[in-house]
Amino acid sequence: MTTQTTPAATDLSAPQTAPAAKDPQTGRQHRTTAVSGGATGADQPAPDRGRTSIADVVVVKVAGIAAREIPGVHDMGGGLSRTIGAVRDRVPGGRANVGRGVKVEVGERQTAVDLDLVVEYGVSVMDVARDVRENVIDAVERITGLEVVEVNITVNDVHLPDEDETDNSTGSRVE
Repeated sequence: MTTQTTPAATDLSAPQTAPAAKDPQTGRQHRTTAVSGGATGADQPAPDRGRTSIADVVVVKVAGIAAREIPGVHDMGGGLSRTIGAVRDRVPGGRANVGRGVKVEVGERQTAVDLDLVVEYGVSVMDVARDVRENVIDAVERITGLEVVEVNITVNDVHLPDEDETDNSTGSRVE
């Protein structure tokens, strides 16, 4: 008697994590998560043909932009991160890093976001944190289709109004 075994069917509807890929612009590795697995074949409806994958860096950028949109957020990132970012912003041809101060963990259908913020002096930290959390969740879920399970916010610093003024007494000694 011979027995035939057939390979187990693969569930194409479940999101799948792909191996890390290298970002051609930054050279950093990032993961992608398939959030929409489609079937193949001409008999399938057009929207279901193929898979959609979302890289972690996409969630980082969406969350970073959404957090910066909120009034009261002065900057993002820890002290060293902001210092390096300030140097990078001054380099000709350098561009701002919208992902500074954002860390994400992306699963198959869900994501968690951690943010490091610097808030303006005089604003309610709790109100800013609530507004940032709402805006980040809305933007990430709307743009990526991933469910945001949590947005953790750490306020690292308060920006004082006089920190932007330059000291004129140490100006150039010659004209």
